[in-house]
Amino acid sequence: MSKARSHMPARVASALLVCVSLIPAVGLASDWPSWRGPSQNGVSDETGLPSSWSPEGENLVWSDAWIGRSTPAVFDGRVCANGRTGEGISEKENVACWNAETGTKLWEHAFSLANTTVPFNRLGWGSVTGDPETGYLYAMNVDGYLNCFDREGSIVWSWRLGEDLGRANGYGGRTSNPVIDENRLLLSIIGSGWGDRAGAPRHRYMALDKETGEVLWFSTPGQAPADMNAQSVPIVAVIAGQRLIIDGGADGTVYALRARTGEKLWEFHLSKRAINSSPVVDGDTVYVGHSEENIDTSTMGRVVAIDGTGAGDVTATHEKWRIDSAGVGFSTPTLNAGTLYAIDNSANLLAIDTESGTILWTHSVGTVGKASPVWADGKLYVTETNGNVHILEPSPSGVTVLDSDELSMPDGRFAEIYGSFAPAYGRLYFTAESGIYCLGNTASAFNTDPGTVPSLGVETPTGAITSIQVIPAEVIASSGDTLRFHVRAFDANGRPLGEREASWAVNGLAGATISSNGTLATSDQAANQGGKVVATVDGLTASAQVRVFAPLPWVENFESGRPSFWVGGGPRLTAVDQGGEQLLQKGPSPVGLHRHSVFLGPTAMSDYTIQADVMSTVQGRRRPDVGVINSGYTLDLQGNQQRIQLQSWAAELRVNERVAFAWEPNVWYTMKLRVDVEGDQSVVRGKIWRRNEAEPADWTVTAEDPYPVRNGSPGLIGYAPANIYFDNVNVLENQ
Repeated sequence: MSKARSHMPARVASALLVCVSLIPAVGLASDWPSWRGPSQNGVSDETGLPSSWSPEGENLVWSDAWIGRSTPAVFDGRVCANGRTGEGISEKENVACWNAETGTKLWEHAFSLANTTVPFNRLGWGSVTGDPETGYLYAMNVDGYLNCFDREGSIVWSWRLGEDLGRANGYGGRTSNPVIDENRLLLSIIGSGWGDRAGAPRHRYMALDKETGEVLWFSTPGQAPADMNAQSVPIVAVIAGQRLIIDGGADGTVYALRARTGEKLWEFHLSKRAINSSPVVDGDTVYVGHSEENIDTSTMGRVVAIDGTGAGDVTATHEKWRIDSAGVGFSTPTLNAGTLYAIDNSANLLAIDTESGTILWTHSVGTVGKASPVWADGKLYVTETNGNVHILEPSPSGVTVLDSDELSMPDGRFAEIYGSFAPAYGRLYFTAESGIYCLGNTASAFNTDPGTVPSLGVETPTGAITSIQVIPAEVIASSGDTLRFHVRAFDANGRPLGEREASWAVNGLAGATISSNGTLATSDQAANQGGKVVATVDGLTASAQVRVFAPLPWVENFESGRPSFWVGGGPRLTAVDQGGEQLLQKGPSPVGLHRHSVFLGPTAMSDYTIQADVMSTVQGRRRPDVGVINSGYTLDLQGNQQRIQLQSWAAELRVNERVAFAWEPNVWYTMKLRVDVEGDQSVVRGKIWRRNEAEPADWTVTAEDPYPVRNGSPGLIGYAPANIYFDNVNVLENQ
């Protein structure tokens, strides 16, 4: 985790953000701090909301230039959103907040992406989340850069989840949203890490302290993901006396975890592929849908009602009803007065009786159903991907269309909309490719009363301690650091029982010691290493993973195997013996992609050089790529193209310099990549030469980046349809 840093204001994007408020607000004003609102079901208590509006000005309160793809968060008198900005080398993902009443922009940050294959048009996928208690805003970029902002827009804490903790990101770019529960920020991530999370990628859940960013726990409830992109957002509910996180997994299974510990309570196998629609809970019943192949029929898609009071595998025992061939794959339903409103992938709005599972009626709202409906003031507010915005009045027998508008871009094509409405303060807010919009009646009083957060229900205590946690659960430290750990206890239903004194031990950290009060002192002489701090309370044990890094330079020749504390890479990167020499080998993947990367250190690093010896084999006409990473920039030796490429952001090649370079298989080369941050730009230099020859004086390729990635972990990367090898990896300070 990195501490806050100052950031220069980003350029304003060239799209439109609008807020809608059409008739006097007479109901209870309230915050809408997260994607599905305070009730987590897309239902608002707001009244006096508009029945019609016009992009040309009718009931349009304010608007601002913005390119949005998700749902804004409205809290603390502000509306906040993420999106994308720039063109060419200036393309970035951005986050901003506006005054919710006037539309005055309060602050904005823009971020250059790193180590991702997500394309520009998918930036800003996951929605931001606000915390009314602290005023903090949480935003997770598509490349895994998680930031916590204060009211003024300063970064309080941040994680690079990919480099620090192994979060994967793929071309699809689908990203879940952060979720706040009590003192925790909950995240759904897919990937592999180090230590207990090394190996093949898995769908995991993690909890952070929302104020400090400390890792509280990780949970890996399922099996191998069927899809490395999944966007279902966890919800929190109290069912049968237990506070639970409920979510659809990337392996097609719905999971219920104890919210404070991450322990799995039950699972329900629903789909053969990932679940991208979030659950909705009413009482003890969980409603969820998907649009992939079912596990027990040849049909595609299903909506189910699950009895949420079970334990273990409840697939065969706790299904209340099902609707087959209902492809509700991306839109999350909303629920009001015994009716579930869901939008399928073809943008058909379904009204479903929650008791019987009977479809009462359907209504088309367009052609592509991705956004989720919102219920407020007796109306459904619905957006559709092809620029359609609808205000509908449902009844038991059908729906009345009160208003329909189509948003377009200056070139005449429709404006994409993926986010939902956010009702708050007697107004409606949403973002689109064409802008951010606020709708409402300017004659009515603007009331920023945050409202009352609905109670989740009563939990049942059991008394005895059944599990403990070591806090923080994951630490990145420097040699000579002193760190304090503590232990929290929980009962069988996951209720907290306070902190406990523990017996402490250190596992795998050379030279480190830990005192009786949980204070760890790392050695200032030890090399880079990873290990654990272990606590024992009344026969129960728990541990925290700790990585410790020495000052530069670092040298790794794999004589002791692959370093256990390197993050990512999966099982394809292993240390092997080749003729008595220890090398790091990356082999072909049996299924899926052949490209993997592994990160060697903390992401706070900057102004350093990475150097490594590399060699590739060949298989038929297939030649691998092999490279090194420095602060988000990659130097690639590309086999089939017979060239060197220096780039950042592989999907867009925002920085892209190429040099022809004829290189041979089964020959060792040395690669060297240096990044210097010089004022408002980075200068990136790379060179490659045969290992048995003298290092050339001149750099082979150079690039200047006016929108620099200022820091990041060193790494190794390879596309390996045939074996590639690394040796003599060195990381040193720039001289």
